[in-house]
Amino acid sequence: MTPRFAPVTFSEMEGVRYLHFGTEWVQGAMRLRKPDAIELEYAQQMMAWLLFLSPSVDEFHVVQLGLGAAALTKFCHRQFSRARVTAVELNPAVIIAGRSMFGLREDDARLTVREQDAWDYVMDGTHAGAVDVLQVDLYDATARGPVLDTTAFYRACRRTLKAPGVMTINLFGDHNSFPKNIERICDAFDNRVLVFPEVHDGNIIALAFNGPEIDVSWAVLEARADVVEDTTGLPARDWVKKLRAANARQEERLRI
Repeated sequence: MTPRFAPVTFSEMEGVRYLHFGTEWVQGAMRLRKPDAIELEYAQQMMAWLLFLSPSVDEFHVVQLGLGAAALTKFCHRQFSRARVTAVELNPAVIIAGRSMFGLREDDARLTVREQDAWDYVMDGTHAGAVDVLQVDLYDATARGPVLDTTAFYRACRRTLKAPGVMTINLFGDHNSFPKNIERICDAFDNRVLVFPEVHDGNIIALAFNGPEIDVSWAVLEARADVVEDTTGLPARDWVKKLRAANARQEERLRI
């Protein structure tokens, strides 16, 4: 009988522990001397919603679809003391690995890790309009494209978001899945999508927006980036620079 999930495996190189699903493809990483930091550049970019939303507001809720090495879940739980953080992961071995190999804490009043299919989570009507930030990173052992990538899925993702709300998603640029995913995300989010340039390992992060129109000057975003970088250590100034360069139709203001 074919196993339901690929094996969860690990490697270490130059002080970094990597998560794999039985192949050479990296599914997550943690620097052993900085276990609470976000090691991979694309994962850092998935936090770019911080340029648009404040996690200090009441009842702020961050949801991660696909736990990976738990870097984003750990970071949000540790960094944002008022936020509730939920991670949704189908493979129980990934959850075990997160806690035994990558320093993910046990659930508490603000942290919930659910063994559940991401499709079931976003299709559950009780989650409609309940999520401020949805971080989507859904890959299998081949790591060549998201395992959930239909327009129906992306529309369901949008339904979970509050207004305002932001979805960040990890896509693989060097693969034929990329154009269709961008097209479907744009369809689901009425073309309110920003895209980062591809990082060196092929990942492309997209941000999709729900709620009122955003009309903000790049100077204001740069000022916000200063605050984010100073308080979290994330390279937010670089985010603004790359978003502006990659979305060239914008001029002095970002309107989306």
